Amino acid sequence: MPLSLTVLGTASPHPGPGRPCSGYLLRGAGAEVWVDAGPGTFAELQRHTDPERLTAIWISHLHADHSADLLAAAYAFAFGGLTPPVPVPVYAPLDCARRLAGFFGRPDVRFLSGVFDFRALHDGHTVRHWNLRLTSRAVTHDTEAYGLRAECQGSVLAYSGDSGPCDALTELASGADLFLCEADIDSHRESEGSQAVHLTPEDAGDAARKAGVRELFVTHVGPTLTREAATARAAAAFGGPTRTAREGETIPL
Repeated sequence: MPLSLTVLGTASPHPGPGRPCSGYLLRGAGAEVWVDAGPGTFAELQRHTDPERLTAIWISHLHADHSADLLAAAYAFAFGGLTPPVPVPVYAPLDCARRLAGFFGRPDVRFLSGVFDFRALHDGHTVRHWNLRLTSRAVTHDTEAYGLRAECQGSVLAYSGDSGPCDALTELASGADLFLCEADIDSHRESEGSQAVHLTPEDAGDAARKAGVRELFVTHVGPTLTREAATARAAAAFGGPTRTAREGETIPL
Protein backbone atom coordinates (compact mmCIF):
# COMPACT_ATOMS: atom_id res chain seq x y z
CA MET A 1 0.00 0.00 0.00
CA PRO A 2 1.50 3.39 -0.97
CA LEU A 3 1.65 6.27 1.48
CA SER A 4 -1.57 8.27 1.92
CA LEU A 5 -2.95 10.88 4.29
CA THR A 6 -6.58 11.27 5.35
CA VAL A 7 -7.58 14.52 7.06
CA LEU A 8 -9.71 13.92 10.17
CA GLY A 9 -9.61 17.44 11.59
CA THR A 10 -7.85 20.78 11.21
CA ALA A 11 -9.44 23.24 13.66
CA SER A 12 -7.59 25.43 16.15
CA PRO A 13 -7.93 25.85 19.10
CA HIS A 14 -11.34 24.17 19.49
CA PRO A 15 -13.59 22.04 17.25
CA GLY A 16 -16.47 23.48 15.27
CA PRO A 17 -19.47 21.94 13.50
CA GLY A 18 -18.09 19.49 10.96
CA ARG A 19 -14.54 20.53 11.82
CA PRO A 20 -12.71 18.57 14.53
CA CYS A 21 -9.34 19.66 15.86
CA SER A 22 -6.03 18.31 14.57
CA GLY A 23 -5.96 14.68 13.52
CA TYR A 24 -4.90 12.61 10.52
CA LEU A 25 -4.83 8.99 9.40
CA LEU A 26 -1.53 8.00 7.85
CA ARG A 27 -1.43 4.77 5.85
CA GLY A 28 1.46 3.04 4.18
CA ALA A 29 2.83 -0.45 3.60
CA GLY A 30 -0.03 -2.00 5.55
CA ALA A 31 0.43 0.26 8.58
CA GLU A 32 -2.30 2.62 9.81
CA VAL A 33 -1.22 5.42 12.17
CA TRP A 34 -3.51 7.95 13.86
CA VAL A 35 -1.47 11.16 13.91
CA ASP A 36 -2.69 13.60 16.58
CA ALA A 37 -5.94 13.03 18.44
CA GLY A 38 -7.70 16.37 18.63
CA PRO A 39 -11.30 16.55 19.90
CA GLY A 40 -13.69 14.97 17.40
CA THR A 41 -11.09 13.01 15.48
CA PHE A 42 -11.80 9.59 17.00
CA ALA A 43 -15.32 9.70 15.55
CA GLU A 44 -13.95 10.77 12.17
CA LEU A 45 -11.31 8.05 12.31
CA GLN A 46 -14.12 5.49 12.36
CA ARG A 47 -15.41 6.79 9.01
CA HIS A 48 -12.18 5.65 7.39
CA THR A 49 -10.98 2.60 9.32
CA ASP A 50 -11.79 0.24 12.15
CA PRO A 51 -9.83 1.56 15.18
CA GLU A 52 -8.94 -2.04 16.00
CA ARG A 53 -6.77 -1.95 12.87
CA LEU A 54 -4.55 0.85 14.14
CA THR A 55 -0.86 0.02 14.04
CA ALA A 56 0.11 2.98 16.21
CA ILE A 57 -0.91 6.40 17.50
CA TRP A 58 1.51 9.35 17.23
CA ILE A 59 0.96 12.55 19.26
CA SER A 60 2.91 15.71 18.44
CA HIS A 61 2.36 17.39 21.82
CA LEU A 62 -0.01 17.35 24.75
CA HIS A 63 -2.15 20.43 24.16
CA ALA A 64 -5.79 19.35 24.23
CA ASP A 65 -6.50 20.27 20.61
CA HIS A 66 -3.98 17.60 19.56
CA SER A 67 -4.41 14.91 22.21
CA ALA A 68 -7.76 15.02 24.06
CA ASP A 69 -9.46 12.32 21.97
CA LEU A 70 -7.07 9.74 23.38
CA LEU A 71 -9.65 9.70 26.16
CA ALA A 72 -12.39 8.74 23.69
CA ALA A 73 -10.17 5.98 22.33
CA ALA A 74 -9.41 4.73 25.84
CA TYR A 75 -13.14 4.44 26.60
CA ALA A 76 -13.76 2.70 23.27
CA PHE A 77 -10.98 0.17 23.77
CA ALA A 78 -11.49 -0.43 27.49
CA PHE A 79 -15.29 -0.27 27.77
CA GLY A 80 -16.84 0.10 24.32
CA GLY A 81 -16.15 -3.24 22.72
CA LEU A 82 -13.46 -2.02 20.32
CA THR A 83 -10.57 -4.20 21.39
CA PRO A 84 -7.27 -4.15 19.47
CA PRO A 85 -5.51 -7.53 19.29
CA VAL A 86 -2.53 -6.09 21.22
CA PRO A 87 -2.07 -2.81 23.12
CA VAL A 88 -1.68 0.01 20.58
CA PRO A 89 1.73 1.72 20.68
CA VAL A 90 1.28 5.41 21.55
CA TYR A 91 4.27 7.54 20.61
CA ALA A 92 3.91 10.77 22.58
CA PRO A 93 5.73 13.15 24.94
CA LEU A 94 6.73 11.58 28.23
CA ASP A 95 3.83 12.85 30.37
CA CYS A 96 1.06 11.54 28.12
CA ALA A 97 0.20 8.41 30.10
CA ARG A 98 0.03 10.25 33.43
CA ARG A 99 -2.26 12.94 32.03
CA LEU A 100 -4.61 10.39 30.51
CA ALA A 101 -4.73 8.40 33.73
CA GLY A 102 -5.60 11.63 35.54
CA PHE A 103 -8.88 11.83 33.62
CA PHE A 104 -9.84 8.57 35.33
CA GLY A 105 -8.60 9.75 38.74
CA ARG A 106 -5.99 6.99 38.72
CA PRO A 107 -2.43 7.72 39.89
CA ASP A 108 -1.07 4.48 38.42
CA VAL A 109 -0.92 4.52 34.62
CA ARG A 110 -0.56 0.74 34.40
CA PHE A 111 -4.33 0.26 34.38
CA LEU A 112 -4.21 1.48 30.74
CA SER A 113 -1.60 -1.10 29.75
CA GLY A 114 -4.21 -3.45 28.34
CA VAL A 115 -5.12 -1.01 25.56
CA PHE A 116 -2.18 1.40 25.16
CA ASP A 117 1.58 0.86 25.11
CA PHE A 118 3.05 4.32 25.81
CA ARG A 119 6.46 5.05 24.30
CA ALA A 120 8.12 8.41 24.93
CA LEU A 121 9.22 10.52 21.98
CA HIS A 122 12.53 12.35 21.79
CA ASP A 123 14.37 14.37 19.18
CA GLY A 124 15.46 11.96 16.46
CA HIS A 125 13.14 9.16 17.65
CA THR A 126 12.71 6.69 14.80
CA VAL A 127 10.46 3.68 14.54
CA ARG A 128 9.52 1.40 11.67
CA HIS A 129 6.22 -0.40 11.20
CA TRP A 130 6.69 -2.71 8.23
CA ASN A 131 8.02 -0.36 5.53
CA LEU A 132 6.61 2.82 7.11
CA ARG A 133 9.35 4.77 8.87
CA LEU A 134 8.42 7.51 11.36
CA THR A 135 11.01 10.02 12.54
CA SER A 136 10.27 12.71 15.14
CA ARG A 137 12.07 16.05 15.46
CA ALA A 138 11.76 18.47 18.36
CA VAL A 139 10.31 21.78 17.15
CA THR A 140 9.80 25.18 18.75
CA HIS A 141 6.60 25.51 20.80
CA ASP A 142 5.63 26.49 24.34
CA THR A 143 5.67 22.86 25.44
CA GLU A 144 7.52 19.70 24.44
CA ALA A 145 6.53 19.28 20.78
CA TYR A 146 7.57 17.26 17.76
CA GLY A 147 7.18 17.32 14.03
CA LEU A 148 6.94 14.09 12.05
CA ARG A 149 8.65 12.77 8.93
CA ALA A 150 7.02 9.67 7.45
CA GLU A 151 8.78 7.69 4.69
CA CYS A 152 7.34 4.76 2.76
CA GLN A 153 8.31 3.18 -0.55
CA GLY A 154 10.16 6.29 -1.73
CA SER A 155 7.45 8.79 -0.68
CA VAL A 156 7.93 11.34 2.10
CA LEU A 157 5.34 13.23 4.16
CA ALA A 158 6.36 15.87 6.71
CA TYR A 159 4.06 17.25 9.41
CA SER A 160 4.87 20.34 11.44
CA GLY A 161 2.68 19.62 14.45
CA ASP A 162 2.52 22.95 16.29
CA SER A 163 5.71 24.92 15.76
CA GLY A 164 7.20 28.32 15.44
CA PRO A 165 9.87 29.05 12.83
CA CYS A 166 12.93 26.88 13.48
CA ASP A 167 15.72 25.09 11.62
CA ALA A 168 14.39 21.70 12.73
CA LEU A 169 11.18 22.29 10.80
CA THR A 170 13.07 22.92 7.56
CA GLU A 171 15.26 19.87 8.12
CA LEU A 172 12.22 17.74 8.90
CA ALA A 173 10.52 18.70 5.64
CA SER A 174 13.60 18.59 3.41
CA GLY A 175 12.63 17.25 -0.02
CA ALA A 176 9.22 16.01 1.16
CA ASP A 177 6.55 15.16 -1.38
CA LEU A 178 3.89 16.67 0.89
CA PHE A 179 4.43 19.12 3.75
CA LEU A 180 1.43 19.29 6.09
CA CYS A 181 2.04 22.54 7.92
CA GLU A 182 0.19 24.69 10.40
CA ALA A 183 -0.58 28.36 9.66
CA ASP A 184 -2.27 29.25 12.93
CA ILE A 185 -1.71 32.97 13.38
CA ASP A 186 -2.18 36.08 11.29
CA SER A 187 0.95 37.75 12.64
CA HIS A 188 3.44 37.24 15.45
CA ARG A 189 1.84 40.15 17.30
CA GLU A 190 -0.83 37.64 18.31
CA SER A 191 1.80 35.90 20.44
CA GLU A 192 3.05 39.01 22.22
CA GLY A 193 2.60 38.75 25.97
CA SER A 194 2.12 34.97 25.85
CA GLN A 195 4.28 31.92 25.35
CA ALA A 196 2.38 30.62 22.34
CA VAL A 197 4.59 29.84 19.36
CA HIS A 198 2.99 29.21 15.98
CA LEU A 199 3.52 29.90 12.28
CA THR A 200 1.99 32.59 10.12
CA PRO A 201 1.03 31.60 6.56
CA GLU A 202 4.20 33.32 5.36
CA ASP A 203 6.26 31.26 7.83
CA ALA A 204 4.70 28.08 6.49
CA GLY A 205 5.42 29.09 2.90
CA ASP A 206 9.00 30.09 3.73
CA ALA A 207 9.64 26.77 5.46
CA ALA A 208 8.25 24.88 2.45
CA ARG A 209 10.43 26.89 0.05
CA LYS A 210 13.61 26.43 2.10
CA ALA A 211 12.92 22.71 2.47
CA GLY A 212 12.32 22.25 -1.26
CA VAL A 213 9.07 20.35 -0.79
CA ARG A 214 6.95 19.30 -3.74
CA GLU A 215 3.60 20.44 -2.31
CA LEU A 216 2.44 22.43 0.71
CA PHE A 217 -0.75 21.45 2.54
CA VAL A 218 -1.99 24.18 4.90
CA THR A 219 -3.72 23.10 8.12
CA HIS A 220 -4.48 24.19 11.72
CA VAL A 221 -5.59 27.67 10.71
CA GLY A 222 -6.63 29.72 13.74
CA PRO A 223 -9.72 31.87 14.30
CA THR A 224 -8.15 35.15 13.14
CA LEU A 225 -7.73 33.77 9.61
CA THR A 226 -9.82 32.00 7.02
CA ARG A 227 -8.42 28.83 5.53
CA GLU A 228 -8.61 30.35 2.05
CA ALA A 229 -6.69 33.48 3.03
CA ALA A 230 -4.05 31.48 4.91
CA THR A 231 -3.53 29.18 1.93
CA ALA A 232 -3.23 32.07 -0.52
CA ARG A 233 -0.65 33.83 1.65
CA ALA A 234 1.34 30.64 2.18
CA ALA A 235 1.29 29.95 -1.56
CA ALA A 236 2.68 33.42 -2.30
CA ALA A 237 5.59 32.83 0.07
CA PHE A 238 6.22 29.28 -1.15
CA GLY A 239 5.89 29.81 -4.87
CA GLY A 240 4.82 26.21 -5.43
CA PRO A 241 1.69 24.04 -5.35
CA THR A 242 -0.29 24.81 -2.20
CA ARG A 243 -3.62 23.41 -1.01
CA THR A 244 -5.96 23.67 1.96
CA ALA A 245 -6.37 20.64 4.21
CA ARG A 246 -10.07 19.79 4.48
CA GLU A 247 -11.81 17.19 6.59
CA GLY A 248 -12.55 13.90 4.87
CA GLU A 249 -10.02 14.33 2.07
CA THR A 250 -7.54 11.54 1.33
CA ILE A 251 -4.32 12.46 -0.44
CA PRO A 252 -2.20 9.70 -2.02
CA LEU A 253 1.51 10.44 -2.26
